[in-house]
Amino acid sequence: MSFRAKSMFTPVRLTVVAIVVFIICMIIYPAAVFQASKTGVNAWWNIVFPALLPFFISSELLMNYGVIQFMGVLLEPVMRPLFNLPGASSFVLAVGYTSGFPISASLTARLRKDRLCTRLEAERLMCFTNNASPLFMLVAVGVGMFNNPRLGIIIAMGHYAGNLLLGFLLRFYKSDDPEFKPAKLRRGSLFREAVAEMLKAYRANPRPFAQILGDAITSSVNKLLVIGGFVIIFSVIIKICTLTGLMAVVTSVLAIAAGPLGFTKPAVQSLGCGFFEITLGTKAAAEAAASLTQKVTAASVILGWSGISVLAQVSAMISETDLKMGLFILSRLFHAITAGIFSLLLLRSEVVQAWLSRPALTGQLYSQAASSWSANLLYYSRLCVYAILIWALLALVIYVWHSFSIIRLRLK
Repeated sequence: MSFRAKSMFTPVRLTVVAIVVFIICMIIYPAAVFQASKTGVNAWWNIVFPALLPFFISSELLMNYGVIQFMGVLLEPVMRPLFNLPGASSFVLAVGYTSGFPISASLTARLRKDRLCTRLEAERLMCFTNNASPLFMLVAVGVGMFNNPRLGIIIAMGHYAGNLLLGFLLRFYKSDDPEFKPAKLRRGSLFREAVAEMLKAYRANPRPFAQILGDAITSSVNKLLVIGGFVIIFSVIIKICTLTGLMAVVTSVLAIAAGPLGFTKPAVQSLGCGFFEITLGTKAAAEAAASLTQKVTAASVILGWSGISVLAQVSAMISETDLKMGLFILSRLFHAITAGIFSLLLLRSEVVQAWLSRPALTGQLYSQAASSWSANLLYYSRLCVYAILIWALLALVIYVWHSFSIIRLRLK
């Protein structure tokens, strides 16, 4: 009897029941569902699509021409000591910290498919390179929600600091990687080896530029459509959870953990929204009837967690690989806590308080960046170029340093 009762609640059956309930709720609340869908479409088209398109296309082109392998050889001396990762992962790091969810998961999956990293390395890389968009933190949150661009900077600093700390700590996670093969000691020309790796990667699948560009655009748009689907469906799910009272249940559970920390009920309610989706959560945090410190801390926690919607997007990006989500989910919890702590410490600094107390302009640059679809696309296209240039400059510095080190060894 007990065995039969247990067999009734299998994951597949629970999923089917959830889908049926979801459909029934859509029938009961058609107007609310339609409005939520429109909100999701607008968010995807005006924010997500122009923000990620330049990074997706440029990353596809760079990987097809072997540039990732080229830079990977040059940046191995940096990534291995700091994060215990291969040099090729430096591109994921650069893009992840200048774009937004979930492009770094997509790039990590590509590295894994191309055997440029081990499974454990890919899982660790994915954990600390998924960040909120800088434009979202500085403009949407700082200016649009808190009406103070300086608060957006504080939130961004806490967000990036938490993820970098996570990346450094994860270098010690399962150091006995069975797939790991130590890189051979390079005493010759680092540049020649880098070029050789680039040519090897390109010759493995040589194609005309027009075909490579077409495939890059097709792949990028397909991924963006998948992301758009998640954004829209979770916009509807959140609305249904609010109407049916499920959101109140989640908020009550979070209140058990957040209440003793001094968070007011409105701040805890924002955490409940942020549990599902970061945009609604951060907006609720900014509008909560709480102190500024609580509101900014709650927004930082929500951005660190990133929401069930982003977790689902990441899961979709790695679905064709052997990567698992367990470590990533735990890392989101860690990032939520550390981002909140860093933001709280910054807000309590006397220097930061004096800085925040000065009159702040809402920022013409910020408002222009978020004013239209084309402005968003232009902003992120520039950011993509800057990220690649900084990435290349770092590789050049490492190469020059390596060359001088070899010369000094030979002189001795």
